[in-house]
Amino acid sequence: MVENNEKFYTARGYERKAGENTLTPSMEDYIEMIYRLSLKEGYTRVNDLACKLNVQPPSVTRMMKKLHENNLLEYEKYGMIHLTKKGKEMGEFFLKRHNTLKKFLGLMEIDNDIQREVEQVEHYISWNTCRTLAALVDFLENRKDVLRDFREFKNKLYP
Repeated sequence: MVENNEKFYTARGYERKAGENTLTPSMEDYIEMIYRLSLKEGYTRVNDLACKLNVQPPSVTRMMKKLHENNLLEYEKYGMIHLTKKGKEMGEFFLKRHNTLKKFLGLMEIDNDIQREVEQVEHYISWNTCRTLAALVDFLENRKDVLRDFREFKNKLYP
């Protein structure tokens, strides 16, 4: 039953509706990893990125060109990769979103491959949803009694 004339789209339809300036999940993964790798030194390199993302260096080079065209990083062939201010802000958000989802799934005692689950879900979580989940995670971490009650309830419901 559809209430209030809501419009529904496929996942791809929502992506198209968001516009051409929307980053693909792959682009988000690259920005997040560049941010992670740049935290210590302030930069990273193609080979380091290829190793961490389990891709070939030519794939990284192609993506660097795309991200550079979107003003998200500075890159010179065979040189260092530096995120722009906008790229750093996005990278910080992508990393926080990743860690929030990972913590949330851990608290829910999801015991299958959490990393895979996070990677599949994270690209479809808005900033507001991420903030709300982060607040819930903080709440549950500070209210062990509520978390315990939830886990007991879940285990009774789904033994």
